[in-house]
Amino acid sequence: MPIDVKICGINSIDALDAAVQGGAKMLGFVFFAKSPRVVTRDEARALLARVPDGVLKVALLVNPNDFNAHSIGRELPFDIVQLHGDESVERVAEIKTITGKSVMKAVGIAGPQDIKHAHAYEAVAERILLDAKAPPGAVLPGGNALSFDWQLISGEIWQKPWLLAGGLNAGNLEIAVKTSGATFVDISSGVEDAPGHKNPELIREFLSLAASL
Repeated sequence: MPIDVKICGINSIDALDAAVQGGAKMLGFVFFAKSPRVVTRDEARALLARVPDGVLKVALLVNPNDFNAHSIGRELPFDIVQLHGDESVERVAEIKTITGKSVMKAVGIAGPQDIKHAHAYEAVAERILLDAKAPPGAVLPGGNALSFDWQLISGEIWQKPWLLAGGLNAGNLEIAVKTSGATFVDISSGVEDAPGHKNPELIREFLSLAASL
C-alpha cells in the first residue's frame, strides 16, 4: 500500500511546490530558532497561502511558552501543532487548549523504555511521531539524519495514528516501513542538499517511491 508522507522543514516555494505536486499529505514548518530550517511568522504565512486544501499544515514547536504557542497556533492557519521538545503529558494538554489545534507529539526513541514513554502521550495527543533520540549535546531535537532501531516498534500496537521519522531517505524507506510497520513517514534531512536546503528533485523522488510501495 502507498506510504503517506510528511515533508518537514519547508522553507522555500520550490520545496513546497515539489511536496504538494508530489502528493505529500503533510507539510511541516519549523519555529525553532536554532534550526537551519526555521521560518518566521511572515515567511510561514506566505508559504501557507500556497498550500491547497487537503494537505495538512503542521507547525513544529519546541518547548513553546504560552505566548508563542498562542500566536503561532491561533494566528496562523495551521491544522496541527507538532511538539518536538520534552513537553510533559500535562503540558501537551495545556498547549492543545492554548492553540485550539490538534497535537502531534514527537518522542525520541533509543530503547524499549522510550516506547512506553511514547504510549503515555496517546492520552492527550492526536498523533505520535517516533523519531530517533537526539545524541547528547545535540542542538536539534530532531532533523539530525539519525535513525533508531526500527525493530523496537515492529509489531507494536498504537491507540493513535503514528508517524516514523529519523534518518529516512530514498535508500532506506522500503526497509524502514517493512521493519517498523509504518504507513506514514516524516522526512526532512533526507531530501536536503545541506541542512535547511531542500532539494525539490529529492522530494519528488522520495514521494514517488513512497507512492509505489
